[in-house]
Amino acid sequence: MTGGTGSIGGSICNYFNKNGCKEIFSTTTNFNKVKPEQHYIKFKELDLKNIENLNLDEILDFEVDYLVLNAGLNKDNIFLRMSSEDWNTVINVNLNSSFHLLKHFTKTMVKKRFGRIVFISSVVAHTGNPGQVNYTATKAAISGLMKSLALEVSSRNITVNCVAPGFIKSNMTDSLNETQKNAILNRIPMKKLGNPDDIARAVGFLCSENAEYITGQTLHVNGGLALI
Repeated sequence: MTGGTGSIGGSICNYFNKNGCKEIFSTTTNFNKVKPEQHYIKFKELDLKNIENLNLDEILDFEVDYLVLNAGLNKDNIFLRMSSEDWNTVINVNLNSSFHLLKHFTKTMVKKRFGRIVFISSVVAHTGNPGQVNYTATKAAISGLMKSLALEVSSRNITVNCVAPGFIKSNMTDSLNETQKNAILNRIPMKKLGNPDDIARAVGFLCSENAEYITGQTLHVNGGLALI
């Protein structure tokens, strides 16, 4: 998977570790982000902003059965103030890196006639969000990529799906003041934030035998924030 050091990524890795996965690999941009309790994860340092210039066959010299594309970057600003650099950086990390990683790993899935691919999308891909045109564009594009790829590889017993989180507890939400938190909670019908484990369980379901006939779909985990 990508982005295993964050709140959601770490929970996904923990889920797979607790459910019998023998080897768990994750990319990271900085080994200093790796927590001691993540010793069971085999981290590979990978600059997703510059992925097209890297030799992935050398860096990622292993095969996977489950590919979770979780890494994401946001550089928020209103559209008229957004720089080309902030646009391109978010596009490269959130979208273009997925293209290159899929090219690298999917070919072996096709040969094995098995694979589970899960993108971590976002509720904003379906609702929009002011100040995030770059981030929202990548998440919406992933939805189309997911559906088209699902159509191409489904005959090889490879499923391709998305999990779209809403507001999830994280370091970012912990730093909000009470007024900001209440403004968010008032928008959520369940009146609570999601937990990273909620996302991990959704990913685990889509990778399990219980979901072997599900492909090309987005599983929304947002407490009713957006009833798609």
